[in-house]
Amino acid sequence: MTNSLANRWYFVWLFWAALLALGQALPAKAQLRKAQLRMYNPASLPSNHQVSDTLSEQDIPTGEGGFARDYYVRLDGGDQVAIDLLSDDFDTIVILLAADGSTVAENDDGPDGTTNSLLFARITERGKYIIRVRSFGETGSGNFTLKLTRLRPMEN
Repeated sequence: MTNSLANRWYFVWLFWAALLALGQALPAKAQLRKAQLRMYNPASLPSNHQVSDTLSEQDIPTGEGGFARDYYVRLDGGDQVAIDLLSDDFDTIVILLAADGSTVAENDDGPDGTTNSLLFARITERGKYIIRVRSFGETGSGNFTLKLTRLRPMEN
């Protein structure tokens, strides 16, 4: 009888230990999920579609030695956009990404002979797009200005 009682207490102890372990694991898992959500949270491009910001080592590593910073913007099908990325501190690359992560358009050096970027794109589907500001290779970080302009056809 004492052996049976000892077995019951052992199983009760195991049950409570398992609950305690599960209770500890759930908050840790929730904290990890919150941290993952904070890790990638692109800022909305301001309503004037222009931002002056700084690319730093705290941004998204590109895997090529440089860093990237993302901004999201909502665009309509049929929109034609020009995206200007200017920096005196680093060699710029601007990339326009669709919601599924596919590249819509990309530009390294604009037509003015500098390392600034100028991208033109025609939007085919309404949705949320990501504008990625990044440095070329390992050229680093620094201040930049990003501007999106919606181009309109000339009226006759």
